[in-house]
Amino acid sequence: MREHAPAVRSTTLNPRFALLLDGGFVTKALAVKKKQFPSVQDIEAECKRIRSHADLQSLDLLRIYFYDSPPASGVLTNPIDGAVLDLGKSQVHLRNTKLLNDIELLPDFALRRGEVIARGWKLGEKALKRLQKAPASPKAGDLVPNIQQKGVDLRIGLDIARLALRQTVQVIVVVTGDSDLVPAFKFARREGIRIYLDHLGMPIRRELRAHADILI
Repeated sequence: MREHAPAVRSTTLNPRFALLLDGGFVTKALAVKKKQFPSVQDIEAECKRIRSHADLQSLDLLRIYFYDSPPASGVLTNPIDGAVLDLGKSQVHLRNTKLLNDIELLPDFALRRGEVIARGWKLGEKALKRLQKAPASPKAGDLVPNIQQKGVDLRIGLDIARLALRQTVQVIVVVTGDSDLVPAFKFARREGIRIYLDHLGMPIRRELRAHADILI
């Protein structure tokens, strides 16, 4: 009597996607939408909305990557009135630190930290517009800390390239409005990866949209 060969269980994995969040862009966009600084629950809700998109239903999630710099610390002295500002004790520092710490503990999330540098003071946007219309000497309240973020775009671009070269995923969903990522988009698409873009309803430059396959 001929014996049947044992059934072999398929090890084929479903196609996968990765979700990359430009943290600074996401928090600003959600703050505009919700009229307040977003919570970790707000971030989770946006991720859930994206994952429910029809084109992603047949794909497995690899991981959600969140890119942001820690809030600036240090002490700055206002050059006009001599007032001292301790950045590490500000509400901005506290709320941003809490958000990043909460995100780091979420399941299926990976936090990618950039760097931040405090470079003294600069005119705030409102003061700059006012002084352009009616030139005058700036007041102490017209100045805001000049905080510069470094390394976030680079880390997003490197991860897009790594995922594409290793063919780890078939789709990369990027939540951003930064057109500096266009070269990374173009590279991934040349490697056969599909790029989905979500700009959370914020204005974006045409070339960013042009180099994405799907707009969420």
